[in-house]
Formats: sequence, C-alpha cells, structure tokens
Amino acid sequence: MGSTRIVTSFIKNNNKILILKRSDKVRSMRGLWSGVSGIIENDEESLNRAKIEIFEEVGIRKDKISLTKSVEKIKISSPQYENHEWEVFSFLFETKETEIKLNWENSEFRWINVNELENYETVPNLDKILFNLL
Repeated sequence: MGSTRIVTSFIKNNNKILILKRSDKVRSMRGLWSGVSGIIENDEESLNRAKIEIFEEVGIRKDKISLTKSVEKIKISSPQYENHEWEVFSFLFETKETEIKLNWENSEFRWINVNELENYETVPNLDKILFNLL
C-alpha cells in the first residue's frame, strides 16, 4: 500500500476555526472543506511544513501564529485512490489575525464554531483530526 505524508493545520481565532474549500485546480479532494494542508517533502520536518503551508495558503506569517497542540501521525485510508493511505500530521495554532489571503489551492474560507463542521462536506476524517486537537 502506498502512502503520502501530509500536514493538516487548524487555525483558531476567538473560538472560531478556519476551514478552507479546496479549489478545482488541486489534484485531490476538489470542492471539499479542509484545514490548511500540504504534502511533506522528503525528510522535511512536519511543523515547519505546516507553517509554510499556512503562509502560502492563507497569508498568515509564522510570527503571527502560536502552536497550541500537535498530534503525531494519524493514518487515513484514501477513498479516491485504491491501496493508498494518508499519514496526517496535525496541528492547532492560534492567531489574532482575521485577514485571509487565499492562493489558488482554495476557493473559499470560513471561520466556524467547531460544532458547525458537520454542516460541511469535508475531506475524509477531518472531524476526527480536529477533535484530536481540541
């Protein structure tokens, strides 16, 4: 079975969580809501990749976020690809920033209460990943 190592980060501001809608331009999980995600390249450190993805995807600099919690690797099977799993390294950050500048990877964003996540069509197991961080 193949696997891909990824980071998924949630950003919290005043008890709201930021979620992003994946654009039609990305390769996987198009149109689904997610956290800030990206592939870990080579031997890259997962926390560093998470901070890079946050800046690239939503425009928040690493000096404007603080790490609240992390969870080391959750394995999730991939419904889009047979015999493939995602190894997800997840992080929860806090920020006072509210201005979001999306890049091409996402088409929309929302600041939501945690209990509202069930109202969104998300990438697989996003609720499980988030609740492990709370």
